Amino acid sequence: MINSLRQIGFIAGICLAVISFQSQPAQAQSTDKGASGLPLPRFVSLKAARVNLRIGPSTDYAVSWLYTKAGLPVEIIQEYENWRRIRDADGTEGWVSQSLLSGDRTAVAAPWMRAQGGDDVFVNLRRDSMANAAIVAKLEPGVVLSLQECTGNWCRATVDGTSGWVSQGEIWGAYPGEAFK
Repeated sequence: MINSLRQIGFIAGICLAVISFQSQPAQAQSTDKGASGLPLPRFVSLKAARVNLRIGPSTDYAVSWLYTKAGLPVEIIQEYENWRRIRDADGTEGWVSQSLLSGDRTAVAAPWMRAQGGDDVFVNLRRDSMANAAIVAKLEPGVVLSLQECTGNWCRATVDGTSGWVSQGEIWGAYPGEAFK
């Protein structure tokens, strides 16, 4: 009797393991989208000129940082109700209300180059989407660009009224290989 109960328990355990293993792919796929149905992670920009970054998803949580410039690119990495957990170009993370975010795409010119310093560290904004195209502007690391489209290698961008193409590998605000219009 004890042996048959052990066998039933063993078989039930295997069945549960198989069922949970089979449901894993569906759960893994669902983690690619947030509660909004939009993909996670994804880039957006700050809509407001003053945005409180909070340590949790509610106004009950303390403010850890204050952004004071609209248009900065941020990456949404998590969603909870109408709150979005974001990461900025410096790696700082926290929560903001979705009403303070915009779907407009922006980028920061090579923020990782800021630490290198020097007078000759620039990101080139080019006339066309080719490495040998004429340079229309030299951007200092940290300059914010407005993105119109990305091809997966190049992004068409505007900064202070000047438009051109920037190598996608030299900006933070578009994923490697990401294409959009």
